Amino acid sequence: MNRTIVDGIHWVGYVDWNIRDFHGYVTDRGSTYNAYLIEDREPALIDTVKAPYAADLLRHVSERMNPADLRWVVCNHAEPDHSGSLPAVMAAAPHATLVCDAKCKGILEMYYDTSGWRFKIVQTGDTLSLGRRTLEFIETPMTHWPESMATWIPQDRLLFSMDAFGQHYATSGRFDDEVQESVLFFEAKTYVANILMLYSGPVTKAVAAVRRLDPALICPSHGVVWRRKVREMLDLYDQWDVCQPVRKVLVMYDTMWKSTEMMAQAIVEGALAEGGPAVDVKLFHVRATTGTRLATEMLDAAAFAAGSPTLNGTLMPAVADALTYLKGLRPARKAGFAFGSYGWGRGGPEEVEQFLQAMKVELLRPVLKLQYKPSAAGLEECREAGRLLARHALKVCPA
Repeated sequence: MNRTIVDGIHWVGYVDWNIRDFHGYVTDRGSTYNAYLIEDREPALIDTVKAPYAADLLRHVSERMNPADLRWVVCNHAEPDHSGSLPAVMAAAPHATLVCDAKCKGILEMYYDTSGWRFKIVQTGDTLSLGRRTLEFIETPMTHWPESMATWIPQDRLLFSMDAFGQHYATSGRFDDEVQESVLFFEAKTYVANILMLYSGPVTKAVAAVRRLDPALICPSHGVVWRRKVREMLDLYDQWDVCQPVRKVLVMYDTMWKSTEMMAQAIVEGALAEGGPAVDVKLFHVRATTGTRLATEMLDAAAFAAGSPTLNGTLMPAVADALTYLKGLRPARKAGFAFGSYGWGRGGPEEVEQFLQAMKVELLRPVLKLQYKPSAAGLEECREAGRLLARHALKVCPA
């Protein structure tokens, strides 16, 4: 594994091949926790790793230098997957000063015993000379957490971007040109959808600031380093961070006795008939997929339908789970409707619609409800509702 980013800057993080659940985010391809060592007159460590892997981090640092000789430790983000090894690092580097912004210091003090740590508080525009290289600090609040920060090295045009531009992607390669491009961009999109979608405003500002820097390399806190595909990645972020829709329709549902499933399939039929090959139509049974996948598909969907039968006077638990997750991520620029079946009591489809209203979805029609088993006329109504979805996708995404 090549751990040298550029001469004098080395990756010293940890590849977590086996993690599959990152607080609900399904990480099918694992992840990495990236830390970077800068060798200079005053050596610096940029970020750390999850607490269980502190020994691996220190071993990687020890391969280059004695950790006790570290002069600076930069914490761009206080979340424990990046700060968890700080107690071990600060103990191993007794002469080091921790560099972070004021909000980060406050959060670190709530996570760890920092009473013996030396701090240097920085803000946007502050610089720190290491010798041959200079660190410049850029606060990027709410590009994940309030204390989020990036660190820039002008001499190399290299940006340590924190969580922005990351991917949960465990690989033996450390660079974007050492992995499969289609997988890399899929994981980058999945990361935006499940981590950053609700922070679209701050992320948009951060991307604009990065463009002004014109970096040659971007070193995120997860995944591979961008060095060959920086422009392509920034262009995609411009689309993803505003949920720019493409000609795509989603239909998601749960079912009890197949009635809501029949409705979902008819909606798909209508969307396919109206949109033809120009519209990508996808059907998801929510218990056969994950919230992670649904969020990724929702990121750039133009329209969607969400369906549930009525169970005990309310919606199915799996649909509630999926919609709760999506509501928290706040997907923008979406249109759609709710649908579902009911028996002697109502509630499921109506509650789905309440979720859509809370998500500020543009409702294309009133809730579509059919009692017990759908009739031929009811299924035709579903097909017409599907046509509505496809027409909307074609309208908002002209050729």
